[in-house]
Amino acid sequence: MKMETPSIPIVKQSQHPDPILQAVNVKKVFGRGETAVTAVKNIHLDIAAGSMVALKGRSGSGKTTLLNLLAALDQPTEGQVLFNGQELSRLPEKQRSLWRRSQLGLVFQAFGLIPLMSAYENVEFALRIAGTDKKLNKERAETALEWVGMKSRMKHRPPELSGGEQQRVAIARAIAHEPLLLLADEPTAELDSRMGLQVIKVFRDLVERRGMTVVMTTHDPGIMEIVDHVIALEDGEIVAEPKS
Repeated sequence: MKMETPSIPIVKQSQHPDPILQAVNVKKVFGRGETAVTAVKNIHLDIAAGSMVALKGRSGSGKTTLLNLLAALDQPTEGQVLFNGQELSRLPEKQRSLWRRSQLGLVFQAFGLIPLMSAYENVEFALRIAGTDKKLNKERAETALEWVGMKSRMKHRPPELSGGEQQRVAIARAIAHEPLLLLADEPTAELDSRMGLQVIKVFRDLVERRGMTVVMTTHDPGIMEIVDHVIALEDGEIVAEPKS
């Protein structure tokens, strides 16, 4: 039976010529002295608002490290990461945390769901943390779960769900508050091709209808055909510029 993806209402967004997310000469080194490892270096990125971008590269190429830097979960050893022109590393940790909760959606390879909460409660709890209108949380949570095909399983707890179902709940949690920016680390890795395509279609709709910006890491060549730009990393450096 063909699964229809629920439509996402259109909200007109003004078009901003300036990038929403930038990395300027970013370098990240782990460790010191002889044990130091340079994870990424010479990173220059301009991510346009309302675009969908894929980071590709072999394991160890620096994709996840770069994503963590863009999310201000880690600080660059050198260089700057800017969101709407504001340097994230200069913000106090409390403000960076507030930014992540309110304007950023994150999808990790480790799902990070709370085992004792149902799928619905995991999503609704994230909405409360994001500071959304409590009166709308129930509708927002159920809508996000419907977008990823999990509304019928929303009363189940994570241990009762498959890895792919937990991934879909994690994605619903990340997009329920409709953040300005979504960063996703291999968001379809646990999904079969059909469900992976549905999730990417949800991302595409959020970009086109709500003006969200999506940056994801992926090995899936099918996804690279759908995104606006592909950025290739090798040994911690960009080896191919974004292409239309």
